[in-house]
Amino acid sequence: MKRDISDRLWQEAQRVLPGGVNSPVRAFKSVGGAPFFVQSGRGACLTDVDGNTLIDYVLSWGPLAAGHAHPEVVEAVQNASARGFGFGIPTELETLLAQKIIRHFPLMEQLRFVNSGTEAVMSAIRLARGCTRRDIIVKMDGCYHGHADSLLARAGSGIATLGLPDSPGVPRDVSAKTVVVPYNCLDSVAEAFDHFGEEIACVIVEPVAGNMGVVPPEPGYLEGLHALTHSHGALLIFDEVMTGFRVAPGGAQERYGIAPDLTTLGKVIGGGMPVGAYGGRKEIMDYLAPEGPVYQAGTLSGNPMAMTAGLKTLEILERPGVFRDMQARMTALCEGLGQIARENGIPVFQTQAGTMACLFFTEQPVRNFADAKTANTARYAKWFHAMLERGVYFAPSQFEAAFISTAHENAHIARTLEAARETMQLGI
Repeated sequence: MKRDISDRLWQEAQRVLPGGVNSPVRAFKSVGGAPFFVQSGRGACLTDVDGNTLIDYVLSWGPLAAGHAHPEVVEAVQNASARGFGFGIPTELETLLAQKIIRHFPLMEQLRFVNSGTEAVMSAIRLARGCTRRDIIVKMDGCYHGHADSLLARAGSGIATLGLPDSPGVPRDVSAKTVVVPYNCLDSVAEAFDHFGEEIACVIVEPVAGNMGVVPPEPGYLEGLHALTHSHGALLIFDEVMTGFRVAPGGAQERYGIAPDLTTLGKVIGGGMPVGAYGGRKEIMDYLAPEGPVYQAGTLSGNPMAMTAGLKTLEILERPGVFRDMQARMTALCEGLGQIARENGIPVFQTQAGTMACLFFTEQPVRNFADAKTANTARYAKWFHAMLERGVYFAPSQFEAAFISTAHENAHIARTLEAARETMQLGI
């Protein structure tokens, strides 16, 4: 894999950007080496500045469900940009995208757009605290909900990748209002309620964990969270920033039939543009300004280009058979990788939820963050680089998800499995 231009750009980036990147996991710290620099993306593939073409299973960390630079999305955004980049006043696009999302998430009677998943979760928690008049939140060990202060207590993903238990800069009195319990363990949540009782405003969870690798909920887990929160007068928040339109068109709440009080979304609903949203029943959303006392605002919220990209992306995903075919190709990829690993005596544990999946290099079943950390990260790093050399780009961390898009075809899956067979036959 040629790297001359990427290596030069990496040296330049490190002089002006902290760590050379604008988001930590991009620095390849957990897999070693230096990141490549992208020139362009088209369909299922990336092309870097040195001319290398890579099959992409990261897809901007999930948003690009229609692939890179889908012609219909590009045309729609170009037309929107010609009308203006932003106005700071309502456009019909905001209403149209909200209506489309609510059709898939009918439990959200109303929603508000923001500019990122972090902002969506931060705002949803403020709303939960405001309408319950309680302060404590409960989150799950290894679930990542963005980088807001109260949510960086034992988060997964980039935090796990960098080996940071929490983050300096978060005041103790802020983190003291966050109770962290294991994922997929109802008893620990019940104990939290026994101890803190009516002080708990909400429980927030990735209904399918996607930042410790992909870890689905065990049978009865989400139902139990719903029962516990409601019996204690707290709210249940599903962070579906990653899982929305990924594990099912209506997210995990459609797949598992569980009704949260509040939902956060991002990624796919912006088609690759910066976007987030949070919503729930009208009686809860009425607490938001200008209707209620809980304040949240954003100059760029509802940006017309993000709304346009989201509308067109969701329209593509709604076409007959599209989501079914994406999920089937992800299943074919997972089954193929598992078979190749077994043939070569390499211990792996695989998970899949809709169009996202993970290959853990461990023999142990993974049901929570402690289990995920038994994975052989050194072996994953070797596998990552070996696959990259063969033109396949998976996430530069064992604790991230793989994604698939409408642009991934059977030929991409076959090429990926061929590369995997070569690497695993070498014992990687």
